Amino acid sequence: MAEHDKKEAQEAIKEEMAAASSTGKGRDWSQLWKKEDWWANWLGLALLLFALVVFWGATPSDAPEQLAEHEAVVEYEEERAPFATIEQIKAQDELDSIRARDHGLGPAMGWLIQRPRGWDDNPVEAFYMSESRAAEMREEAKPAYEEAQQATEEALAEAEEAQAAAAEADFEDEALNEEAVNAIDAWLDARDAESSARSDANVSGYNLIPSMILLMIFTGLMFAIGISFMGGNVGTFLVGYPIVFIISIIGFFIGNHAIASEYGLSYVLWCIIIGLLISNTMSTPGWVKPAVQTEYYIKTGLVLLGGSILFGLILMIGAPGIVVAWGVTPTVLIIGYWVGNKYIKLPSKPLNICVAAAASVCGVSAAIAAAAASKAKGEELTIAVGLSLVFTALGMFLMPALVMAVGMNPILGGAWVGGTVDSTGAVVAAGELLGPGAMYTAATLKMIQNVMIGILAFGIAAYWATKVEREGSNVELTVGAALREIWVRFPKFVIGFVAASIFFTIVYEAMGHQMGETIVSDGVLGGWANPLRAWFFAMAFTSIGLATNFRELAKYFAGGKILYHYVFTQGFNVILTLFLAWLMFMVFFPGVTEHLMEIR
Repeated sequence: MAEHDKKEAQEAIKEEMAAASSTGKGRDWSQLWKKEDWWANWLGLALLLFALVVFWGATPSDAPEQLAEHEAVVEYEEERAPFATIEQIKAQDELDSIRARDHGLGPAMGWLIQRPRGWDDNPVEAFYMSESRAAEMREEAKPAYEEAQQATEEALAEAEEAQAAAAEADFEDEALNEEAVNAIDAWLDARDAESSARSDANVSGYNLIPSMILLMIFTGLMFAIGISFMGGNVGTFLVGYPIVFIISIIGFFIGNHAIASEYGLSYVLWCIIIGLLISNTMSTPGWVKPAVQTEYYIKTGLVLLGGSILFGLILMIGAPGIVVAWGVTPTVLIIGYWVGNKYIKLPSKPLNICVAAAASVCGVSAAIAAAAASKAKGEELTIAVGLSLVFTALGMFLMPALVMAVGMNPILGGAWVGGTVDSTGAVVAAGELLGPGAMYTAATLKMIQNVMIGILAFGIAAYWATKVEREGSNVELTVGAALREIWVRFPKFVIGFVAASIFFTIVYEAMGHQMGETIVSDGVLGGWANPLRAWFFAMAFTSIGLATNFRELAKYFAGGKILYHYVFTQGFNVILTLFLAWLMFMVFFPGVTEHLMEIR
């Protein structure tokens, strides 16, 4: 730690202990409505509970019976045949089509949280399409759709014939089974092509601008409530908030261009870049700065993310996924931090832990948690996020390409991708390139790894409070004082993150798998929390850019130490994850791998 920083830390320790001794053992309950972390909890949990009430009440009364009927077909077909039959696939489609977000207030809530749409040549179509233009597109797409329909019907007939031949042999003829599987796969490919053509043929006019204006007002007032209780100026916040929101829209707009989407250059990158351009050229206007609330936005989004971390996912992939996700993560974090501190000698320990967390857990979210626990500076967090985004963009394409080039088992490849690529969205995209089973493995392992955010945040807070900031201090630290200091430093939004995860896991399990999918996964999460979380993240990354100056970052890159550190930590992560994934999925649990290979 730099000498100046060490002196500041020691002075802070003395002040905290003096304050603790003067106030006794009483608790200041006003922290619950005066601190940013707690407001992230209250807002995030309120949004989740609101959605649960809405979607639970909106679900059709006969949904349980419909779900049971289709689920019975799926179970029967799974027992009848050694592969996914046509009947099983159709029944699963029916199960997937029963979604709470399609009923009651669901469509209205979906309308509210819309983002700019994908576009190619015409940028206007990201926001607006007239009915006349939509009619022209429907007419242009009609021949292709009809052709795709015909191709699907023919493929289905061939699949039914092949499946019937396999069934006549009681599914005991391997050659006939393989022919049936190939024919069904061809039908699924044709059906996917038809679905794409149907989207073009059924396009309708839209205007996203009113919904975005309403969402800006809704979220602005929502965040302003917390600003008011935290002692901020609501008026100045609301004056600057539209600028942050509009830049976020532009980030989504650029990220949804066909080329940007193809190369994984998501809104996260563009929001940061636009913010950086403003702050490093014309500089961020003073009247915008009150709305530059990076941690407020990101922490609220992370509480929403907690609702997506269902512990049931851990049980689905079993011991190999748990060992890979939870074995590699803390090991890479500790080794990365140790090497950065002892050998690379980074100028800042908070920067060191932020980079190590970003490389070892899940990129941006882990970096945010580590920054909060270590009290890192904004520019230090920006560096960790930026490095993570670069590796994510590269890893999303290079790792699947390498898996296929060397003929690696796709499930092993999926586990490797899930344990090393930082963004969940990028993990899904990379896994999809390797096949359905690999995608499921990658996504599930990444979600299991995300559970570590809360655990590591607590560990970092404890280490920082009792070790890092006490180097050279002669102030005696009692057990009680240590626990109080850990609590003060611990990022409280992690409590909301974990609470949301546990609560929705219980709700999901109590409802049963199919109703849980209908109400929780497809309703609360897919129809509300996940899209809203993306908006909050976009505003957070915009704020990071607006609050960051390159001149302040230059000192961290002097001598290339930070790059050496990230390359080492991420390289160690890649190698260790591959080895442990091979050990678990190929040596100790080959049966799990075989089962995952059957996913289609």
